[in-house]
Amino acid sequence: MSEALADLERENALLLAIIQATSEGPGVEPLAAAVARLITAATATDVCFVHVLDDAGTSLTLAGATPPLDGAAGKVRLSLGTGVTGWVASHQRPAIIVDNKEADPRYQPIPALRGSEFTSMASVPMSSDVAGLVGVLNVHTRHRREFTDRDIRLLTMIGRLVAGAVHLARLHRQLAGRERSHERFVQQVVAAQEAERRRLAGDIHDGISQRLVSLSYHLDAADRTVRDDPAYAAEEIVLARSLADVTMDEARAAIGGLRPPVLDDLGLAGGLASLARSVPDLHAVLDLADERLPEHVEVALYRIAQEALQNVQKHAGAASTRLIFEVQANTARVEVRDDGVGFTPEPGHGGYGLNSMAERAELIGGRLTIRSRRGSGTSVIAVVPIPSVDAGYAPPVRRATPAS
Repeated sequence: MSEALADLERENALLLAIIQATSEGPGVEPLAAAVARLITAATATDVCFVHVLDDAGTSLTLAGATPPLDGAAGKVRLSLGTGVTGWVASHQRPAIIVDNKEADPRYQPIPALRGSEFTSMASVPMSSDVAGLVGVLNVHTRHRREFTDRDIRLLTMIGRLVAGAVHLARLHRQLAGRERSHERFVQQVVAAQEAERRRLAGDIHDGISQRLVSLSYHLDAADRTVRDDPAYAAEEIVLARSLADVTMDEARAAIGGLRPPVLDDLGLAGGLASLARSVPDLHAVLDLADERLPEHVEVALYRIAQEALQNVQKHAGAASTRLIFEVQANTARVEVRDDGVGFTPEPGHGGYGLNSMAERAELIGGRLTIRSRRGSGTSVIAVVPIPSVDAGYAPPVRRATPAS
């Protein structure tokens, strides 16, 4: 009886120590290392590995280990289903190997973890109802050991505690990443605004202003000579009209750089159709909902589609593209799909154009997804929430388009 109470006290002390470790900070790696040390000390095992599932849910990374193998943390990655660890993650069931690991079909040696030095192992999933599966917890012993049901229950309980802490650490990391991304985007927006102001100032000074001065000269010349030389005055008026037309085109282009006028007149569907027609030598299939959205949402989706089409024109080598705009419930979706050469997306390594599209979507609470494979074309998909009427959103009023 006293031995059972002592075991219970040791388990409680271990769980309290792990609870304290999980509350000390949001970092996944420090948490994994601390938990691994506590487990080996309390369970009389020789080494402990804490493998954490990546955000995409496709592979496991060794996040923490006890000495002398702690140097392997961050360097070992396993896909789901690979080795005993991958099997436990895929099936979300514990696995025990008492001896002769090489004979187990699930076992796969990992040189960096020196599996040949250890005889017995127990592996349990780290999961909870809230977090789901977040990783796998492994303990190993050099000498043969029969892991009991009580050992597995204790390790499973530890796995649940660690799963909740890792889940919170992930959320913290994702939030911090979004904040950094938002800060970078704000900096880019400010820099782009300043560059755009300088460009517009130069365009107005060098183009529109100069043409207006020339226009004034021609009109003055026409006014002075209209009685004495009507033919010359007529020529000056023709030149003045030509300058007025060019100036008007430049003014429209300058205004369009700030906000596409087509959105005011035709909405996002009309704007996307106009974008598709503006790309030469590219057959466009349009599937566009006749829906109006808040102005800032329409502008963001228009600019995302504009950047995507520019990428198709510059890089895809595509013969055709498909533009989709649909609204379902409180969500709007724009997709630009092409039949070009495709590429292999690499997280965090997109060019400025891809990053700009993603940041535009995130800035209005949405997300951008890139689906591509070499030889199979590319799809750029932006999904954004639509503010509800309760949040103060009222659909924009349609402007009447003058009949031609």
